Amino acid sequence: MSTSTLTSKGQTTIPIEVRKQLNLHPGDRLEFVIDEDGRVLILPASIDASELAGMLKRPAKPVSVTAMNQAIRKRGARR
Repeated sequence: MSTSTLTSKGQTTIPIEVRKQLNLHPGDRLEFVIDEDGRVLILPASIDASELAGMLKRPAKPVSVTAMNQAIRKRGARR
């Protein structure tokens, strides 16, 4: 287990093992989440767009921008 010390300004150094595990780099943003058990989770708040590849299935048939705009209007998009 890694530990770190909190400064009087509320700052700390994230141990190298944790930075590697979360793939953190200088300038990355962090998200702090408190779960239902009171535990605090630290998550990277910024991700590289390439990490999103493959999350969505390809549509069965190609969809035009016009068709997308029509579907948005049909479902009551805010204007």
